[in-house]
Amino acid sequence: MTRESTTPVRTTARSLDIIDALRELDGARLTEIAAHLDLPDSTVHNHLRTLVQRGYVVRDGNTYHVSLQFLDFGEYARSRRKVYEVASPEIDELASETEESANLLVEEDGMGVYIYNAQGGNAIPLDTHPGTRVPLHATALGKAILAFLPESKTESIFDRRGLPAQTSKTITDRDELRGELAAVRERGYAVDDEERVRGVRCLAVAIKNENGQVIGAISVSGPASRVEGDVRDRLLDGLRSAKNIIELKLAHA
Repeated sequence: MTRESTTPVRTTARSLDIIDALRELDGARLTEIAAHLDLPDSTVHNHLRTLVQRGYVVRDGNTYHVSLQFLDFGEYARSRRKVYEVASPEIDELASETEESANLLVEEDGMGVYIYNAQGGNAIPLDTHPGTRVPLHATALGKAILAFLPESKTESIFDRRGLPAQTSKTITDRDELRGELAAVRERGYAVDDEERVRGVRCLAVAIKNENGQVIGAISVSGPASRVEGDVRDRLLDGLRSAKNIIELKLAHA
């Protein structure tokens, strides 16, 4: 009984490991995948054959790649979030007006997941493309969400995910982070001051649904040297305006 219940789980895990490896290696030959995962060639071959047959992996000569079928799943998962449909036009406008990078992030399984990003004319390249997962405590977006989650949930996230350092400025002490979240609630916005990416400062506000529950956060990011003084105040005004519009649309959609 135990053997029957654990074998399918192990098989599924290996298939997912192979998919992860193909992503990390940006495509690879069978022997490269096997070496990367320390698995026999025959085992990897069997999994790849099934994944190709089901359309999750494609083969180009002797090289395997993750297929575009995952794009379909990603679009489906994103479309289930009502905030995505409502907020994306406002994110576009925010990026255009500020000329910086504007983002929408949600919490899933104790991590932050970017589900929309728009780039303004002066935006710097950042790893905030849809699907990117980041620790909540190390981003302004994540702190804006954490500040308005039930305390029991935030503590559960800290227990499961920890507070790993992303840069030398990341808050890694629970008491210090609790104090930071209290400050976010008081002033109404969160700041990431080079806490996830060196040289980048981010401002974010939480987005709540009609029941007052936090369902995501929006942000503007830019070089720390630009996001200060009057520019910082202007970015905050833009964020507050976008937040107001998004929450009104959510309430009346």
